[in-house]
Amino acid sequence: MFYHIVYFYILLYTVIGNVHYTTTTTTTTAIPLLLLLPLLLLLLLPRLCSFELPFVPIHQEYYGKVLKKTVDLKTNACMTPSSPVPLPIRQALKMVHPDVSDKYYGCGLVVPESLQGCRVLDLGSGSGRDCYMLSQLVGEKGYVTGIDMTEDQLEVARTYVDYHMKEFGYKKPNVSFVQGYIEALKEAGIEDGSCDIIISNCVVNLSPDKKRVLEEAFRVLKDGGEFYFSDVYSSGRLTEELRRHQVLWGECISGALWWEDLLLLAGEVGFSAPRLVTAKPVTVDNSELQSILGDFRFVSATYRLFKVPAGARTPALVMYEGNVAGLEESFTLDTHYTFKVSPEQHLERTRGTRGFRGYTLRH
Repeated sequence: MFYHIVYFYILLYTVIGNVHYTTTTTTTTAIPLLLLLPLLLLLLLPRLCSFELPFVPIHQEYYGKVLKKTVDLKTNACMTPSSPVPLPIRQALKMVHPDVSDKYYGCGLVVPESLQGCRVLDLGSGSGRDCYMLSQLVGEKGYVTGIDMTEDQLEVARTYVDYHMKEFGYKKPNVSFVQGYIEALKEAGIEDGSCDIIISNCVVNLSPDKKRVLEEAFRVLKDGGEFYFSDVYSSGRLTEELRRHQVLWGECISGALWWEDLLLLAGEVGFSAPRLVTAKPVTVDNSELQSILGDFRFVSATYRLFKVPAGARTPALVMYEGNVAGLEESFTLDTHYTFKVSPEQHLERTRGTRGFRGYTLRH
């Protein structure tokens, strides 16, 4: 698109220049027209680059300026479901500073099992609540990186790094925050195969290029790594009119993927089939916004996607050994599989995935 604009500029300049040198009559009009050229380009640029980039400053402004606290939200899409939270996670969340928690806008619980020593990346880390919670779960030998595009949110997160490290009793920080876009992790310095786990909490829906987000996540994950994320999904593909509604976009509604498109995109990128962990209906407690949405319905769902090494996608018998802390009796993989200690269970596409540490696989 940039080259189209340059070409247009050169073409118009050439035409005006030729007219200027051809007749004395147009000499007086050529200069004013040339002076108007920048204005003309400004008017044409939004149409030439219409794509979806206008949403970037919209939700950046929405989360940086409009929303001050969780109570400012107009829907429950960006609120954590009221499902039971395991004790270790509740204890970790209590250690997070209130100023950080007050600016939390997640829609799920993005905490996979057995995190000790892992390197974790949080896409759209916001004020850093999940990062500080995960910082405790990965331990001093693990590391958590948060990436966000909103400077106001990052300022809150960075302000409390020293506070949390002191509270956790760590000698040096095991968490950091970088500014950048979740579609451009390489530009933010996130290297190939550098992460054991990627999490995201109600952020992917805010991206105008969701396939690119999945591609970047796949790139930076190690083989066997996991993308464990919560987001909002719709009952069908949303109309362009809805997708351009600023408030609904900022509320994580009008950027929602049709859930079947997630299955398609994950497969195209190379991930294993998405495994549904939890799901809960999203309500829009605002009559004006609900009337705009019409018959579309929305759900907050947590999925786990694995980067399974090539050639490792074969069925297997899985025996859970009960050595995941806090899950000594059983482990729930998703809505279809719960493993109890001892009995073997058949599971497809398991070998090589990070999420199955603590299992004996028999082929």
